[in-house]
Amino acid sequence: MTALICGRRIFSMRNSLFKAPRRKESGYYVLLPEIGEDLPEKNPLLKEETTLPEFNRLSIERCIAAIGKQTIEFEQGIKALEKDIEESKNLNIFKDVFEPIEKLEIPLQTTWGISKVLYFGNQSLMPTKSYLSIHKRAWTAISQKYDSQPLNEVCKKANEDTQKLTDEQKRILQKYLLEGRLNGLNLDETNRHHFRVLIRQISMKSEEFRQKLEVVTNLFKHKITDPQKMKGFPEEFLKTVAVDPAQYEVGPWIITLKPHIVQTFMEYCPDGLERFNIWLSNVLKCSNHGEQEVQTASLVNGITSDRCEIARYLGFKHFAEMSMSTKMAGSLDNVYKFLDTLRNAAFPHQIREIDELTDFARERGFEGLLKQWDVPYWARKQKRTLYNYDEEILKEYFPLPKVLEGLFKLIKNLFNVEIIEREKVDVWHKDVRFFDVYDLEVSDSESVGSFYFDPYARGDQKLLANRHFGWVLIMRNKSVINGTKPLTSLIYNFQPPLKDGTPSLLTFRGVQSLFENFGHVLQQVLTRVNSAEIAGLSNIEWDAASTSKHLMAHWVYEPEVLKSISSHCETGETLDDETIENLRRSRTHMSGFNICKELYLCKFDLDLHSIRKPWEAIMKKNWREHFVFPEDKKDSHVCSWDAIFVDNLGAAYYSDLWSKMLAADVYSAFQESHGDADHQRKIGGRFKDTFLSLGGSVPASEVFRRFRGRDPSLKALIKHLKIN
Repeated sequence: MTALICGRRIFSMRNSLFKAPRRKESGYYVLLPEIGEDLPEKNPLLKEETTLPEFNRLSIERCIAAIGKQTIEFEQGIKALEKDIEESKNLNIFKDVFEPIEKLEIPLQTTWGISKVLYFGNQSLMPTKSYLSIHKRAWTAISQKYDSQPLNEVCKKANEDTQKLTDEQKRILQKYLLEGRLNGLNLDETNRHHFRVLIRQISMKSEEFRQKLEVVTNLFKHKITDPQKMKGFPEEFLKTVAVDPAQYEVGPWIITLKPHIVQTFMEYCPDGLERFNIWLSNVLKCSNHGEQEVQTASLVNGITSDRCEIARYLGFKHFAEMSMSTKMAGSLDNVYKFLDTLRNAAFPHQIREIDELTDFARERGFEGLLKQWDVPYWARKQKRTLYNYDEEILKEYFPLPKVLEGLFKLIKNLFNVEIIEREKVDVWHKDVRFFDVYDLEVSDSESVGSFYFDPYARGDQKLLANRHFGWVLIMRNKSVINGTKPLTSLIYNFQPPLKDGTPSLLTFRGVQSLFENFGHVLQQVLTRVNSAEIAGLSNIEWDAASTSKHLMAHWVYEPEVLKSISSHCETGETLDDETIENLRRSRTHMSGFNICKELYLCKFDLDLHSIRKPWEAIMKKNWREHFVFPEDKKDSHVCSWDAIFVDNLGAAYYSDLWSKMLAADVYSAFQESHGDADHQRKIGGRFKDTFLSLGGSVPASEVFRRFRGRDPSLKALIKHLKIN
């Protein structure tokens, strides 16, 4: 599948678990249920009258049995179709091939989605080992539709004459052809065998990388006993890292290398030596400076080399060029031009920002030159001084019920879409809520889709990556042939309400994340595309997939929106004008430095997958081009860079930044009519009719042109970042 080779879909979950399917050259492995349970129904985990999951009846056994049954049915269905293709000369590829595949896939996709939600939302019901078994079965089965030689041949034949096909049908056909090519189906038997060997090697090396990183991350524990070194930290963080949460103020505290722990520690720790210790430990994870058993440098070289080799088998110069086949950017030259233009604009601002930050730190007793590990701490202090920005104070103004109320109001005003909670729906925990989404242009009585919202942390029951960020999990796509509507889940780890009645209070970062993820939810549930293959978030070019997400983030900073989502938890007061203005100004604090850091990672990733040099040389070159700080000779962060070596974002790391460019340009269309509510609704309607409705049925470049009337421009992003 493309997701295996050219990156991961960033909208389905934050941490992709996709692995390469293992197949025999002469056939498929048959996956039988581990637990034999009689499940005669087509959708054994759903209520027939509501087509929603019966969470109160779910168990690991039922999920595994359902997946076992449905994967076998899917695999047998693909084999039957292959036989029909070989025996029939006049097949209608959509009626006789694609529609039967979709009828088989939706029930399997739904069971997989339910299992995924339980894994993220209730690990007592779905432990990691059980979910990974289900995940592997489902993905291995579904991937076969793109890895079938007979299917690929009939697609080629259908592509010879597409005049009578609809635009949606053409898009589906092109998707199958591209996936087939990227799976090596156009190679001769010998080369295809070598190609498959490389794919398996990459899969095994990526899994080894993941396991080694997990071991190192879990083993590292740094104990701090001096309370002076933990002064000023958020209370919630102190409780998280304290040996005894009841003694969080006196300690001791255990600092690990989990990303959300490292980030907060670097921002708040007043002790420079402790910051350096954690920073160095973090960038040395799995490096050649540590134990040989957990080193990954050879895996970095092996994975990038193997990826470039499979790209050459498919006729590309290297893996970075191959990656462009699933991207809106279209070519590596376009991406490099994009990155270089941003770098030229941002770098002078970084120089000024670091000079000003150094002066700020020295005025407060800091001596010497700022180092990398000093920037997060002093930048937070400077932001507090300049803009009175304090997450702990701000969160008192953002009770979750008020934020949701304001968010739903904004969505209705912009897109004429209403979100209404439905009671008495089976859920996996009493805190989970269920909402129906109504496109009022279509109907005010029949929903177009629905989503679950699981907002609160529950200790070890839920998967935790960061308090501020959540997951959008696709449970089911829209499919006209199956009569199914989109079903999605939004899962967070926000602080629960207190026993005294105080509601869940969101940090401003949490508010931003909630708005962003609703961009994904809207794009999934408002789709007007008929086929699940290209509906909602499916088949969207990866570098355009987060456009809606980043557009919604812009609205958080609008004064009217901030007023509508804020209400002090004790007084009920909204944010005052001065605080709102400070929030707006704080948005671009250190923007030159921050964007250069992001650009460095984007360029480093692309160069790793296109230049035949050791990663150390590539890193040194890119570091000097993007930072005013000298590089640390021991810095080996690439050896723990799971985003590109585990999560399959290799040669695709730039995608999120490209989406930010698109979103800034889209948002500028709304700004052109600022204050004119009618005109903004008109712009919102156009955005809904394009980005939110078309899914992957139209190329992203064409979707943008339909909305904006032209190709995207970098000017809006540069203006937004205030680096022009």
